[in-house]
Amino acid sequence: MTTISPAISLRDKTMLVTGASSGIGRAIAIAASRAGALVAITYRRNRSGAEATAQAVAQAGGKVHLFPFDLAQPGAVEQLVAQLSDRIDGLDAWVNNAGADILTGEGKSLTREEKLDAVLDVDLRGTVLASWAAVDFFRARRRGGVIINMSWDHVLTGMAGENPVIYSAAKGGIHAFSKSLAREVAPSIRVNVIAPGFIDTAFGDEASAAWRAHVERVTPLGRWGTPEDVAHAAVYLASDAAAFVTGQVLMVNGGAVMKGV
Repeated sequence: MTTISPAISLRDKTMLVTGASSGIGRAIAIAASRAGALVAITYRRNRSGAEATAQAVAQAGGKVHLFPFDLAQPGAVEQLVAQLSDRIDGLDAWVNNAGADILTGEGKSLTREEKLDAVLDVDLRGTVLASWAAVDFFRARRRGGVIINMSWDHVLTGMAGENPVIYSAAKGGIHAFSKSLAREVAPSIRVNVIAPGFIDTAFGDEASAAWRAHVERVTPLGRWGTPEDVAHAAVYLASDAAAFVTGQVLMVNGGAVMKGV
C-alpha cells in the first residue's frame, strides 16, 4: 500500500525555541508559528529583541510565551522547566538554539580562553543540560517529543582560525552528543541536529566585502544562507513529516560542506 507523507505542519503543537531574540532563533519562532505552532521563546539580555520576535509572531497570527533564560547560570534549566510547567500544558518540540556569541559585539574582544569557556559552558554544556531537561519533560508527561540541537557544518571538515577552532570544540561535541542521545531516548523521542553554514546574521553584517564574496564563491548555491533557510529545516524536523527521522544532521549550507555524517 502506498502512503502519502503528512504535510509539513505544526498545527496543535507547541515548540520552545531558546535564544530567540534575534537571528536564527527569531526566524524559527516565526516560521513555527506560521506552521500552526504555539511558540515559547527564551532570551538572555535582549528583552526588546524577544518582544520584537513576539510581535512578529503575533502579526503572523500566532501566540507566544516569553521566558528569561541564561544557560550560563546555575539552575537556569531547572527554573525554565518549572516556568514551562506552570504556563504551558504540553510541549512537542524543544529547539536548543541559544549559544554564546564570540564573533560580534563584546564577544569578539574576549581572550582565547574566555571564548573557549563561553562556548563550552553555553553551547556544549548548555545544550546537554537542556536536552536532558527536555527528555525528562517529555517523559514526565508520558508523551513523545522532538529535540533539535544546533551544530555547525564545518565540524566535519575543519576550518583554520582561532574562532573556528574554538567553535568546533563545542559544536562538534553537540554533533556527537545528539547522535548518542537519539539512540538513548528512541523510540518515543526524536533527536536531530541542524548544522548551518554561512548564515547572514549579525556575523554576516560585520563581514568584509571580500569575505562575503569568498563565501559566495565557495558555496555551490552561490549565496549566504538566511535565518529563514534554517527555520524551514527546523519546522520540518519538528513536524510529523519527519516522523521517521532521528539521529540525523541536516546541513543547511548551500552545499559548502558535503561530507557524510
